[in-house]
This record gives sequence, structure tokens and C-alpha cells, in this order.
Amino acid sequence: MLRYANLALLVLFPIAWFAPLMRAGLLPLFGLSEISVISGLQSLWGTDVFLALLVTFFALFAPYMKTLGLALIHFGMMRRKTLPVLQILGKLAMADIFLIALYITLTKGIGVGKIETAWGLYMFTACIIASIVIGYLTEKSSKNSKSVSESETITG
Repeated sequence: MLRYANLALLVLFPIAWFAPLMRAGLLPLFGLSEISVISGLQSLWGTDVFLALLVTFFALFAPYMKTLGLALIHFGMMRRKTLPVLQILGKLAMADIFLIALYITLTKGIGVGKIETAWGLYMFTACIIASIVIGYLTEKSSKNSKSVSESETITG
């Protein structure tokens, strides 16, 4: 079950990257433009390359590398000893959600423009949280199988 939920994330993450996270506009009279992870990264590349690299790592590479690593573990192609590293990648990916929430809060507090959250923000957040839960359950099942094999060795 975990392996299929994790494989679903390999499809859902790219959808979440292109889905609208928020709609933003300067004045309510003008239309609100939709902002996705990808469109936000495109804007960052033009203004601040270092920040764009950092956000690209947190938003795209960290969660996807963790998901790929978990898939390799689930299918027996990578050792379970790498789980702590994958868990760290998952926590780094959650930092991206925090940054988006901070931007929305700051912009709403300034009161210059208008920001509305969109369905992509919830989808992206759900993907990150699902990845964390899958990683936790994978680690827990790894410990359970290890303790069962140790008890069989002791009694056998």
C-alpha cells in the first residue's frame, strides 16, 4: 500500500508544481494573475538567481528525490539505512510551504494588493505531508521488520 501511495506522488508532485498556488493582483479592479510553483520560480530566476536555486531545491528536488528514494526502498533497490537522509529531505521540502504561507501573510498585512489562495497550494501541501507520512510509516515498518528478524534469530 505504501509503495503505491508513494508512486502516486511521483505523478501528483509535477501536477502540484503547475497548479495555481494563489491568485494575486495589485488592485481589485484588475484581474488576478495565477501564481504556481513553476511561474514563481521563473520570476525568481530573473531577479535573484541564488534564491531561485534555493527555492528550486526546496520545492522541486527535495520532495521528488525523497519520493524516488522511498520508491527505491519499497522495491528493494536501495538500503533502508538511507531513510534518515530521505526524512531530512522531506523536512527541507516542508520549509517551502512555510515560505509560501509567510509571503501570503505579509502581503495581506501590507494591504496593497489582493491575494487569494488557490487549490494548488492545498494540493502541494497535501503532497508534502503525504510524503512525510509515507516516510514515517516506511521507517516504522523497517524497525518492526528488523525487530521481528532479530527475535527470530535469538529464539532460533
